[in-house]
Amino acid sequence: MAKRYKKIIDILVKYEFDYLVDLMKLRPFHIHSSRSKIYHDSGTGTLSGPERMRKVLEELGPTYVKLGQILSVRKDLIPVEYAEEFSKLQDNVPPFAFEDVKRIIQEELETPLEDLFESFERSPIAAASIGQVHLAKLKDGTNVVVKVQRPQIRQVIETDLDIMYSLARLAEERISAARHYRPVSIVDEFSRALRAEIDYTQEAQNIERFSYNFKDERSVYIPKVYWGYSSQKILTQEYVDGIKANDFETLDKLGFDREKIAMIGSNAFMKQVFEDGLFHADIHPGNVFILDNETIALIDFGMVGRLSNDLRNGFIEALFAMTKGDVDQCIEILYDFDVIGTDTNIRDLKNDIEIFLDKYYSRSLKQMDAALLIGDLFTILRKHEAKIPPAVALLLRGTIMITGFGSQLMPEFNLAQVFEPHAKKYMKKRLNPKHIASSALKDAPKYSRVLHKMPMQISHILSLAEKGELHLKFEHSDLEKLPREINDASNRLALSLIVSAIIVGSSLIIQTDMQPLFWDVPLLGVFGFTVAFLLGMSFVISILRTGRIYN
Repeated sequence: MAKRYKKIIDILVKYEFDYLVDLMKLRPFHIHSSRSKIYHDSGTGTLSGPERMRKVLEELGPTYVKLGQILSVRKDLIPVEYAEEFSKLQDNVPPFAFEDVKRIIQEELETPLEDLFESFERSPIAAASIGQVHLAKLKDGTNVVVKVQRPQIRQVIETDLDIMYSLARLAEERISAARHYRPVSIVDEFSRALRAEIDYTQEAQNIERFSYNFKDERSVYIPKVYWGYSSQKILTQEYVDGIKANDFETLDKLGFDREKIAMIGSNAFMKQVFEDGLFHADIHPGNVFILDNETIALIDFGMVGRLSNDLRNGFIEALFAMTKGDVDQCIEILYDFDVIGTDTNIRDLKNDIEIFLDKYYSRSLKQMDAALLIGDLFTILRKHEAKIPPAVALLLRGTIMITGFGSQLMPEFNLAQVFEPHAKKYMKKRLNPKHIASSALKDAPKYSRVLHKMPMQISHILSLAEKGELHLKFEHSDLEKLPREINDASNRLALSLIVSAIIVGSSLIIQTDMQPLFWDVPLLGVFGFTVAFLLGMSFVISILRTGRIYN
């Protein structure tokens, strides 16, 4: 792991992020040498900060490339210019040897490759940071694609994640500006997404869920999974023989209706969001094949989002509140889902949301740009340090991706026009008396348990209060100074009383002929007045200096 630390720090220094190394006190891992000078003379000075950081991620390898790709859609977490630069990150990695492919298949499926497949292409048709894809044919003649995970990739990822956590914690402890971006939370979200991606059984389950959800949709096709040829490191699925959605020349040549394809894809996405709660977050032309009759086939289910009923309802309610211009309801929903906290400046947030709504409220659906709208929304959320749930962030990514998909196929494509009927249908269903009654019936046992326990709980609380055994726990903040301030105030009050007593006592003494005398005045009385004057002046000076009587 020490070697990996050193490599990370060397690359940061190479791309002139020395200040980060110094702020996190990581210099002991970096040995300054002539090599460092070569790094600084390599022309990196002409690149912007986001460009240099993108190159850092590319050189650090697959785990960091994946991190950058995920951050590219989290404009609520990182500056916009970095997110846009990270969107250029690609899995440009060479394929691994066929001998490793053969060995991994044999180890995972416990059967020789030749006994599983009639034929198996040695050269992959695609290679990425996590795995690569080969064409093959089963013994019964079925054409399939086989995705095989890179050797030792799990160990590499786990090591990198451990280092990421260490660096994230150091950044939060030692770089005050980094705390705003919550690096540990970012690594938490990233690690969950990456661990899910390297478990191919999860992707296979996603495919089967989508297949079930679209079983009645003739315009959308989901390839079949072959479980007998799949495992955590291997995914075998049906080969889709179609035209890639970004092969516009072939589509036009064969007379396919691009507008129809764009609408089928976007309606399929809306169905996933509003009806299924399970959505493909990476629908772009490279992940979609066009079959006969403009049927679309979705592939690559590695990036899938899930929306709970509560989250989906909140998301839809927030959108409808925005369309009605109800800022207060928007803020209430943000509170309910912990997107904003009690430390949020509500007045500023309301003002920003009102400006946002004014910008889009008067526009027709044809004039709305979903990607631009989401970008403006991200800007507001980042400004107020809002915490977007990962599922919602993935949904926003999916929305941007499907917008790009439609726009490439159909120049006048507008996602808002597709969104509206689905949203209205969903809200109509929610407000249907049968649905309300069904939901109430479903929740009845929960309310019954609460009502059943309530009398006993109230009785228990009253019993404790009656016995004087009811204890309330309070948490205070910033009260550590209170005892000291009370003590200071008491001391000054005592000093005031002492000065007053000296003045009164000295006045009484002066009225007598007590010896010795000074200018026919008792010396003790004069001394008392002098002491009272000095104490009183110091008291006044202290008040003027601190601005407070008690301290």
